[in-house]
Amino acid sequence: MAIFTFNNIKISAIAGAVPKNIQRVEDYKEIFGEEEVNKFIKSTGIVQSRRTNKHQTCSDLGYTAAAEIIRRKNLDPAEIGCVIFASHSPDYRRPATAFVLHKRLGLKDHAIAYDISLGCSSLIYGVQTIAAMMNSSDIKKAILVVGDTAGKSVHPEDRSSVMLFGEAGAAILLEKTEEESNIQALLRSDGSGYRYMIVPGGGYRNLNPPDDVFECKDGNPRTLYNSFIQGTAVFTFTIFDVPKVIKDFFAATGTTADNYDSFAFHQANLFILKQIAKKTKIPMDKMPISLDKYGNTSGASPLISLIDAYGDDNSGQKLNTLFCGFGIGVSWGIFSAEISTNDIYPILEDDSVFEEGVIHSPNELYAGLKK
Repeated sequence: MAIFTFNNIKISAIAGAVPKNIQRVEDYKEIFGEEEVNKFIKSTGIVQSRRTNKHQTCSDLGYTAAAEIIRRKNLDPAEIGCVIFASHSPDYRRPATAFVLHKRLGLKDHAIAYDISLGCSSLIYGVQTIAAMMNSSDIKKAILVVGDTAGKSVHPEDRSSVMLFGEAGAAILLEKTEEESNIQALLRSDGSGYRYMIVPGGGYRNLNPPDDVFECKDGNPRTLYNSFIQGTAVFTFTIFDVPKVIKDFFAATGTTADNYDSFAFHQANLFILKQIAKKTKIPMDKMPISLDKYGNTSGASPLISLIDAYGDDNSGQKLNTLFCGFGIGVSWGIFSAEISTNDIYPILEDDSVFEEGVIHSPNELYAGLKK
């Protein structure tokens, strides 16, 4: 069992950012019909989401969130020993997007930067990775940036996905502390489900396939560049494997749902969350829901939900929180940590783009080279 305990490491700040552009689900009634859209809203709980503009990326939103943490905590960028970008929405095929964040945040050359290619479980795996690194090094502060712009890979007439996904970026600051504080995590993976959620084209196995539109067996149109979700397989995975990992975590840590103040879970859809809560005896009133406002925001969704619930709470309440992420891979996991509501910052709205990163010609790359 891959269970981890990290002592004297705490989450000392959480921030999140979403685009200003609101996409209302009811606007799809013209495309899919009123009955279909109403059914979707009832089952998923999604009323609206946010979408990025053409050149805006997840790292733009993640940068906004990370910069907010640095500003509010009055940090010197030289203090930050690591930045990890965990997402399936990189800026480029190469280099890793973490290097873009490293530059924009003004980090020093001693700070480690790299990407983790994960989607809805990226927060869980990212926190475990950073905590393990800090546990065996002299790194005292590190930033994790998570999120996705999944809407960019969805076919506009795919009723299974186009109303589902929202776009967001979030950042989390981890810090070594002398206080009594620990993070515990349990991670799982099953590569047999790699086809459950996939964008088949555009990677190096099938770099430039034709962009023909296929009528898929579920009745939705897609090209090989679009996201494909095997709905039945994903649903089975979420309502069986996810509750099991939660129960296994409870057993391994000697806790129950009663030991936690908040459950920051991936916002897959409302029906799935209710099924998970029912099977694990988690009270729904302790599980913040952000689906209605922001949609399924992939790996950022547990943080966006916590921010939505507590971002304006300056009471200093200590929340013993259980975080859970699950999805593409398939990959899933859970970790527990305590955080003060004073360190959960209100959601930011931002449409800014890192213009330097929008490259229209290879000759632009010669500008600003070190001599």
